[in-house]
Amino acid sequence: MKIAPSILSADFANLAHDVEVVENAGVEYLHIDIMDGHFVSNLTFGANVVKALRPHSNLVFDCHMMVEDPEKYVVDFAQAGADIMGVHAEATPHLHSVLSLIKSAGMKAEVVINPGTPVSMISEVLPMVDQVLVMTVDPGMGGQKFLAETMTKVKQLADAKKKNNLNYDIEVDGGLNDQTVKQALAAGANVIVAGSYIFGADVPADSITALRKGSETHI
Repeated sequence: MKIAPSILSADFANLAHDVEVVENAGVEYLHIDIMDGHFVSNLTFGANVVKALRPHSNLVFDCHMMVEDPEKYVVDFAQAGADIMGVHAEATPHLHSVLSLIKSAGMKAEVVINPGTPVSMISEVLPMVDQVLVMTVDPGMGGQKFLAETMTKVKQLADAKKKNNLNYDIEVDGGLNDQTVKQALAAGANVIVAGSYIFGADVPADSITALRKGSETHI
């Protein structure tokens, strides 16, 4: 299991410090939510924030693009130091093209689906992606309740991966904590995004430890 703290729930005035805290606690990824105020109503970070954080961290920068026309951002984020770029299947009619562009820019390509989007919508691009992100809440706002019904899609993706001998990671994002992580891992997820559960804690490292213990006892 890889843990990806979401800086959407971090202290924006002290991002470098908060990133250092979770990196020292042993996480593997940093989840960076990019929102454009159009695809979702919130507005968050741009490539400039990724570029500013890059010298301060050796974590994998996992950039989740909640934006319209994601192809416009690929070069900027690659140059800023992003390692993974995730694009929503719902955000572009040119999904295959955008994923190809991400890979050609030197990043890993991820496809993202919302709770209301079926796995069948992305079946044709699964052989080309490095990671699939299943949203376990509706995108655009932190602190929402985990949607257990999305685990059906995680299992479908895990089954497709095994059946077709594919090699993508399965990431889940939204409402993850030391209890819901057990459901996600049991369904087949192996990358866990957690925002408010980690950064909202008095001691973020304790929440990270609790997630890892949850992974040891998942049902």
